[in-house]
Amino acid sequence: MSAPAIPAGGTLLDTFKRSFVDVPIDADNDNAISTTEFLEAAESLTTMFDALGSVAFSPVKSDMLNNVKKIRDRQTAAPADSTTLQALVLNELKTKKHVAAEGLLWLVRGLDFTCIALSQNLAQDAEELSTSFRNAYGNTLKPHHSMLVKPVFSAAMSACPYRKDFYPKLGDDHAKVTAELRVYLAALEKIVAIVKGFQERKEAKW
Repeated sequence: MSAPAIPAGGTLLDTFKRSFVDVPIDADNDNAISTTEFLEAAESLTTMFDALGSVAFSPVKSDMLNNVKKIRDRQTAAPADSTTLQALVLNELKTKKHVAAEGLLWLVRGLDFTCIALSQNLAQDAEELSTSFRNAYGNTLKPHHSMLVKPVFSAAMSACPYRKDFYPKLGDDHAKVTAELRVYLAALEKIVAIVKGFQERKEAKW
Protein backbone atom coordinates (compact mmCIF):
# COMPACT_ATOMS: atom_id res chain seq x y z
CA MET A 1 0.00 0.00 0.00
CA SER A 2 1.21 3.51 -0.73
CA ALA A 3 -0.35 6.77 0.30
CA PRO A 4 -1.40 9.24 -2.42
CA ALA A 5 1.18 11.80 -3.59
CA ILE A 6 0.85 14.98 -1.54
CA PRO A 7 1.09 18.30 -3.44
CA ALA A 8 4.00 20.57 -2.54
CA GLY A 9 3.23 22.54 0.61
CA GLY A 10 0.04 20.56 1.10
CA THR A 11 -1.20 17.77 3.33
CA LEU A 12 -2.68 14.31 2.83
CA LEU A 13 -6.11 15.88 3.35
CA ASP A 14 -5.61 17.82 0.10
CA THR A 15 -5.62 14.50 -1.78
CA PHE A 16 -9.05 13.49 -0.42
CA LYS A 17 -11.88 13.49 -2.96
CA ARG A 18 -14.16 14.67 -0.16
CA SER A 19 -13.53 15.90 3.37
CA PHE A 20 -16.01 15.40 6.19
CA VAL A 21 -15.82 19.19 6.56
CA ASP A 22 -17.64 19.39 3.22
CA VAL A 23 -20.39 16.82 3.87
CA PRO A 24 -23.76 18.65 3.86
CA ILE A 25 -25.79 18.43 7.06
CA ASP A 26 -29.34 19.79 6.94
CA ALA A 27 -29.86 21.34 10.36
CA ASP A 28 -33.46 22.18 9.43
CA ASN A 29 -34.21 18.55 8.59
CA ASP A 30 -33.19 16.70 11.76
CA ASN A 31 -29.48 16.94 10.85
CA ALA A 32 -29.98 14.85 7.70
CA ILE A 33 -26.59 13.87 6.23
CA SER A 34 -26.13 13.77 2.46
CA THR A 35 -25.43 10.17 1.42
CA THR A 36 -23.22 10.70 -1.65
CA GLU A 37 -20.83 13.15 0.01
CA PHE A 38 -20.66 11.09 3.21
CA LEU A 39 -19.66 7.96 1.28
CA GLU A 40 -17.03 9.88 -0.69
CA ALA A 41 -15.59 11.24 2.55
CA ALA A 42 -15.53 7.78 4.14
CA GLU A 43 -13.71 6.35 1.12
CA SER A 44 -11.22 9.21 1.23
CA LEU A 45 -10.50 8.61 4.91
CA THR A 46 -9.44 5.01 4.21
CA THR A 47 -6.39 6.28 2.29
CA MET A 48 -5.07 7.44 5.67
CA PHE A 49 -4.56 3.77 6.55
CA ASP A 50 -2.10 3.61 3.64
CA ALA A 51 -0.10 6.35 5.37
CA LEU A 52 0.08 4.08 8.41
CA GLY A 53 2.18 1.97 6.08
CA SER A 54 1.48 -1.53 7.33
CA VAL A 55 -0.33 -4.36 5.56
CA ALA A 56 -1.78 -5.10 9.00
CA PHE A 57 -4.22 -2.23 8.37
CA SER A 58 -5.52 -3.83 5.15
CA PRO A 59 -8.38 -5.62 6.98
CA VAL A 60 -9.40 -2.36 8.67
CA LYS A 61 -9.48 -0.53 5.34
CA SER A 62 -11.23 -3.32 3.43
CA ASP A 63 -13.86 -3.68 6.17
CA MET A 64 -14.73 0.01 5.93
CA LEU A 65 -14.82 -0.02 2.12
CA ASN A 66 -17.03 -3.12 2.15
CA ASN A 67 -19.52 -1.27 4.36
CA VAL A 68 -19.39 1.76 2.05
CA LYS A 69 -20.30 -0.59 -0.82
CA LYS A 70 -23.32 -1.97 1.08
CA ILE A 71 -24.67 1.55 1.59
CA ARG A 72 -23.92 2.65 -1.98
CA ASP A 73 -25.59 -0.48 -3.41
CA ARG A 74 -28.80 0.47 -1.61
CA GLN A 75 -28.46 4.08 -2.78
CA THR A 76 -28.07 2.89 -6.38
CA ALA A 77 -31.05 0.56 -6.08
CA ALA A 78 -33.34 3.23 -4.60
CA PRO A 79 -31.82 6.68 -5.24
CA ALA A 80 -34.97 8.68 -4.53
CA ASP A 81 -35.29 7.04 -1.11
CA SER A 82 -31.60 7.42 -0.23
CA THR A 83 -30.60 11.07 -0.59
CA THR A 84 -29.68 11.22 3.10
CA LEU A 85 -28.28 8.51 5.35
CA GLN A 86 -31.28 8.68 7.64
CA ALA A 87 -33.77 8.35 4.77
CA LEU A 88 -31.76 5.49 3.26
CA VAL A 89 -31.89 3.50 6.51
CA LEU A 90 -35.56 4.12 7.25
CA ASN A 91 -36.65 3.33 3.70
CA GLU A 92 -34.56 0.17 3.56
CA LEU A 93 -36.03 -1.02 6.85
CA LYS A 94 -39.52 -0.61 5.34
CA THR A 95 -38.56 -3.34 2.86
CA LYS A 96 -37.78 -5.69 5.78
CA LYS A 97 -34.07 -5.61 4.92
CA HIS A 98 -31.14 -4.09 6.78
CA VAL A 99 -28.01 -4.75 4.70
CA ALA A 100 -27.17 -1.06 4.23
CA ALA A 101 -28.39 -0.12 7.72
CA GLU A 102 -26.03 -2.70 9.20
CA GLY A 103 -23.26 -1.53 6.88
CA LEU A 104 -23.71 2.01 8.19
CA LEU A 105 -23.64 0.75 11.77
CA TRP A 106 -20.26 -0.90 11.23
CA LEU A 107 -18.89 1.92 9.08
CA VAL A 108 -19.68 4.49 11.77
CA ARG A 109 -18.00 2.29 14.37
CA GLY A 110 -14.90 2.25 12.15
CA LEU A 111 -15.02 6.01 11.65
CA ASP A 112 -15.49 6.53 15.39
CA PHE A 113 -12.48 4.30 16.07
CA THR A 114 -10.30 6.27 13.65
CA CYS A 115 -11.52 9.65 14.89
CA ILE A 116 -10.93 8.84 18.56
CA ALA A 117 -7.48 7.37 17.90
CA LEU A 118 -6.19 10.33 15.90
CA SER A 119 -7.83 12.92 18.16
CA GLN A 120 -6.25 11.31 21.22
CA ASN A 121 -2.87 11.17 19.52
CA LEU A 122 -3.03 14.85 18.56
CA ALA A 123 -3.95 15.77 22.12
CA GLN A 124 -1.11 13.76 23.66
CA ASP A 125 2.19 14.93 22.19
CA ALA A 126 4.22 12.12 23.73
CA GLU A 127 1.80 9.25 23.03
CA GLU A 128 2.61 6.74 20.33
CA LEU A 129 0.00 5.81 17.72
CA SER A 130 -0.17 2.20 18.86
CA THR A 131 -1.39 3.34 22.29
CA SER A 132 -3.93 5.77 20.84
CA PHE A 133 -5.31 3.20 18.38
CA ARG A 134 -5.41 0.44 20.99
CA ASN A 135 -7.35 2.64 23.42
CA ALA A 136 -9.75 3.71 20.67
CA TYR A 137 -10.26 0.11 19.56
CA GLY A 138 -11.18 -0.93 23.09
CA ASN A 139 -13.81 1.82 23.26
CA THR A 140 -15.38 1.34 19.82
CA LEU A 141 -14.96 -1.81 17.73
CA LYS A 142 -13.58 -4.37 20.17
CA PRO A 143 -16.81 -4.90 22.19
CA HIS A 144 -18.59 -5.83 18.94
CA HIS A 145 -15.89 -8.03 17.39
CA SER A 146 -15.80 -11.81 17.55
CA MET A 147 -12.87 -13.77 19.00
CA LEU A 148 -11.72 -14.45 15.42
CA VAL A 149 -11.65 -10.79 14.38
CA LYS A 150 -10.08 -9.28 17.51
CA PRO A 151 -6.56 -10.68 16.87
CA VAL A 152 -6.60 -9.29 13.31
CA PHE A 153 -7.35 -5.77 14.53
CA SER A 154 -5.00 -6.11 17.50
CA ALA A 155 -2.19 -6.92 15.06
CA ALA A 156 -2.92 -3.68 13.24
CA MET A 157 -2.69 -1.71 16.48
CA SER A 158 0.72 -3.23 17.20
CA ALA A 159 1.92 -2.43 13.67
CA CYS A 160 1.35 1.33 13.96
CA PRO A 161 4.38 3.41 12.96
CA TYR A 162 6.09 5.73 15.40
CA ARG A 163 4.51 9.20 15.44
CA LYS A 164 7.83 10.71 14.29
CA ASP A 165 7.47 8.63 11.11
CA PHE A 166 3.69 8.95 10.66
CA TYR A 167 3.02 12.68 10.75
CA PRO A 168 5.61 13.56 8.04
CA LYS A 169 3.66 11.21 5.74
CA LEU A 170 0.68 13.56 6.12
CA GLY A 171 2.66 16.62 4.98
CA ASP A 172 5.96 18.49 5.42
CA ASP A 173 4.54 21.34 7.51
CA HIS A 174 3.74 19.73 10.87
CA ALA A 175 1.83 22.76 12.19
CA LYS A 176 -0.35 22.83 9.06
CA VAL A 177 -0.93 19.07 9.24
CA THR A 178 -2.08 19.16 12.85
CA ALA A 179 -4.23 22.27 12.34
CA GLU A 180 -6.03 20.77 9.31
CA LEU A 181 -6.37 17.40 11.00
CA ARG A 182 -8.04 18.98 14.05
CA VAL A 183 -10.65 20.71 11.87
CA TYR A 184 -11.21 17.51 9.88
CA LEU A 185 -11.58 15.34 12.98
CA ALA A 186 -14.00 17.82 14.58
CA ALA A 187 -16.22 17.58 11.49
CA LEU A 188 -15.98 13.77 11.53
CA GLU A 189 -16.77 13.65 15.25
CA LYS A 190 -19.91 15.74 14.68
CA ILE A 191 -21.14 13.46 11.90
CA VAL A 192 -20.41 10.29 13.89
CA ALA A 193 -22.38 11.70 16.84
CA ILE A 194 -25.37 12.54 14.62
CA VAL A 195 -25.47 9.08 13.04
CA LYS A 196 -24.99 7.26 16.35
CA GLY A 197 -27.80 9.28 17.87
CA PHE A 198 -30.06 8.41 14.94
CA GLN A 199 -29.14 4.71 15.21
CA GLU A 200 -30.27 4.70 18.84
CA ARG A 201 -33.82 5.55 17.84
CA LYS A 202 -36.42 2.83 17.80
CA GLU A 203 -37.35 3.44 14.15
CA ALA A 204 -33.73 2.95 13.05
CA LYS A 205 -33.39 -0.50 14.61
CA TRP A 206 -34.22 -3.89 13.14
